[in-house]
Amino acid sequence: MDAIPRLTSEDKRTLGLSSLGGALEFYDFVIYVFYAKIISELFFPSGLSPFWAMLNTYGIFAAGYFFRPLGGVVMAHFGDLVGRKRLFSLSILLMALPTLMIGVMPTFESIGYAAPLLLLLMRVVQGIAIGGEIPAAWTFVSEHVPSTKIGLANGLLTAGLSLGILLGALMSLFISLKYSETEIHDWAWRVPFIVGGIFGLIALYLRSYLKETPVFKAMQQRKQLATKMPVKQVLAEHKTAVVIGMLFTWFLTACVVVLILAMPNLLTGAFGFERADAFKMQSAAIIMQMLGCIVAGLLADRLGAGKVIIWGSLAVAVIAAIFYNSLGLVSATTVFMLYMLLGLFSGTVGMVSYSMVKMFPAQIRFSGISFSYNVAYAIAGGITLPLVQWLSLYSKIGAMYYIGVVCVVAFFTALLYRAKFEKHGGISAMTPAQNALKD
Repeated sequence: MDAIPRLTSEDKRTLGLSSLGGALEFYDFVIYVFYAKIISELFFPSGLSPFWAMLNTYGIFAAGYFFRPLGGVVMAHFGDLVGRKRLFSLSILLMALPTLMIGVMPTFESIGYAAPLLLLLMRVVQGIAIGGEIPAAWTFVSEHVPSTKIGLANGLLTAGLSLGILLGALMSLFISLKYSETEIHDWAWRVPFIVGGIFGLIALYLRSYLKETPVFKAMQQRKQLATKMPVKQVLAEHKTAVVIGMLFTWFLTACVVVLILAMPNLLTGAFGFERADAFKMQSAAIIMQMLGCIVAGLLADRLGAGKVIIWGSLAVAVIAAIFYNSLGLVSATTVFMLYMLLGLFSGTVGMVSYSMVKMFPAQIRFSGISFSYNVAYAIAGGITLPLVQWLSLYSKIGAMYYIGVVCVVAFFTALLYRAKFEKHGGISAMTPAQNALKD
């Protein structure tokens, strides 16, 4: 039985500060994709075709994903050995500074090929930072709240990450409404990056008020911290959990990158929507995704993450097929309603972290989540936009086929997860506190 059945004021403050910090850090990471087209024109030679300039820009975006495992594994290693809080703060510092730098960086016209190289370097540092941030947040929050609220906590935290995307979309909408296309291209595109860097530093200050998790403190007192290299222990003893975590992360990647981040470019480029209208639709879809994350968390605390992901992945596949096939054929209002429904059910991804928290014991939880999540995100996140761009050469709705395949994989992975970790006890049947405090 839980000694504390409800969220205490301390739990709520931890969850609030963690979610806010995660939102601001995720804003910093994704704001780049909202201005991908402008960046492709400013940071690469003017002689490149629009297709190749955009592909290069997405390639630099992907670089941030490829370096996530490095940041994730290194930060998780020390997070499992010296504490969650310190690494939780470091990650946001490494995100805020490069975001600020992108906002003031000279373009190709001023410094030539040094411009894309500097841009690449900033994205690499951001990739290292985000690689530590998200697993740290999931671990940190899950080890603070009662076991019966882990699903809700992870749903709220993942909704906070979606809030970061929403802040980016709203900022982009504000810029598009306030400034002309010429002004945006000349200088106003820098504003979201500068603002993001400043708010990231504010979030770093707020995180100084967070306390180390009770689970980690208990492991320290009982000398139960990992004695081997945590990631080595993860790979040696928890292979099934790693594979499941990676496949679930692929599902999360597709729902965030394809259905949310890249949607404005598809709507404006292939189907003639106005830029401001596309950002309005995206913003509403993000709000629905946030709501979906919270609902999924409440359901998972009652039914388990496996069942939520089974039905959620099926719903995303069906609604995505209807939505993409409707583009260009139905009214804008119908497209809007279908997109909102798609956003709601894509909130199923909020339970990816819940499943990983349950699969890995506390001594190596940070490393287990970080390795599974970041390696998968580096692969899937890195290839997703270039692959969708390639598919678009053959079909305007090429993204639909990608989403369909990923949903099928998520469905069968959820069946495996339920069979291994929800129906037969094991690590998943134990709360984080029990995993940490068992004698």
